[in-house]
Amino acid sequence: MSTELLAPLDLAFWHLESTEHPMHLGALAFFGGQSDGDRVAQLLAERAAAIPRLGMRVRTVLLPVGGAAWSTAKDFDVRRHVRRIRLPESDFEAHAAEIAGALMEQPLERGLPPWEMYVLTAADTGTFAVLVKLHHALADGMRAVAIGAGIFDQIAGASTAGARTERRVPPRSWLPGPHQVVGFARDRIEEVGRAVGIGASVMRASRFDPWGASAFAAGSSGTRRLGTAVLGLDDVLRIRRAAGGTANDVLLAVVAGALRRWMLERGEPLPGADPRALVPVSRRRPGRAAASGNKLSAYLVGLPVSEADPWTRLTAVCRTMDRNKAEGPGRGAGAVAVLADHLPPLAHRLGAPLAGSAARMLFDVLVTSVPLPRSTLSLGGSPLRAVYPMAPLARGQSLAVALTTYGGRVHAGLVADAKAVPDLDRLTAGLTDELAALLRAATG
Repeated sequence: MSTELLAPLDLAFWHLESTEHPMHLGALAFFGGQSDGDRVAQLLAERAAAIPRLGMRVRTVLLPVGGAAWSTAKDFDVRRHVRRIRLPESDFEAHAAEIAGALMEQPLERGLPPWEMYVLTAADTGTFAVLVKLHHALADGMRAVAIGAGIFDQIAGASTAGARTERRVPPRSWLPGPHQVVGFARDRIEEVGRAVGIGASVMRASRFDPWGASAFAAGSSGTRRLGTAVLGLDDVLRIRRAAGGTANDVLLAVVAGALRRWMLERGEPLPGADPRALVPVSRRRPGRAAASGNKLSAYLVGLPVSEADPWTRLTAVCRTMDRNKAEGPGRGAGAVAVLADHLPPLAHRLGAPLAGSAARMLFDVLVTSVPLPRSTLSLGGSPLRAVYPMAPLARGQSLAVALTTYGGRVHAGLVADAKAVPDLDRLTAGLTDELAALLRAATG
């Protein structure tokens, strides 16, 4: 694969980026045991170099107008993408989270393949962590996992061998037959009808008076802070069994309760209208996680922070998610990402600044779940101990919450504007407190 046009949603993410709003995903992974930092960096470089997608960069094209394409970087040097940083021995995890937040502030260099990896080591102890940054144009959450999994011992050999196998496509005429013309026209008419319906839903859902909590109404500073929390998966599942719904419903209710606790501790009045969460939903078919192009839709969920009772908050979240699922991820205001598939490339290039500014009118906080393989993972023989996913902040957003399950625990990575949310540690602590409150309600 040497050249490939960016899919519409990939192109949207590419043009949405600005210096203050880099559009990359991230993950901070901690490993057990001890290992030499230089050896880990060399191993990462070797495995990353064997993943073809990581050798691709974005270049502009003449046609379609406003479009861009992935092309193989002929001067690709993996050493420009894998770096080592030494941290103090004391409180290694806190220092690693701090440096991860600072590194997430920095946009990826657009002339290079858009990804970076950092090996974070504690001086002379052999303790290490790895920070991964992937541009959202390169991968959505599921594809990021499929790409990133190639660095692990258990997957590296199999994934790289499979990635190098390309299916040959037989040649065919570029002139469409009459049946193809009719089919194409019918498909385009149906797509336009869907786009109009989704666009109308988005307009109806837009607000000109967004949620007024001071931290979320603050102007973006371009700074980033990372907060981390670990929740017991067994506790989440016990609550789900008692309440019904899904584990993701429980986690959304945990986020809602944590926001309420955080606001009350700050002495802020609770908002008259509940904040809205944008909850991404994958549109990938099973077994297609490695397919190129972002495949996303989303649900809009009101987080009931004004409700005092934790169980009532959970019940409200379950009802809202049931309505969203009944409507489906391809319909309604939350499916705004689907609109990207119906817009020409030039519209993405010219309309990105407007679209980025409009996100604030649609939702207040991003809450996303990222699936990981269920098997135990390791790097260079060191077992993966904890992993905290990180999502980008849209223009006008001050908080994004990403969740993933690994090793019987739910790991939460909270990315916040560092100036708007200087007390992020209070919010992360609220996640643990809210889960405990829900567990008490579930067990009587």
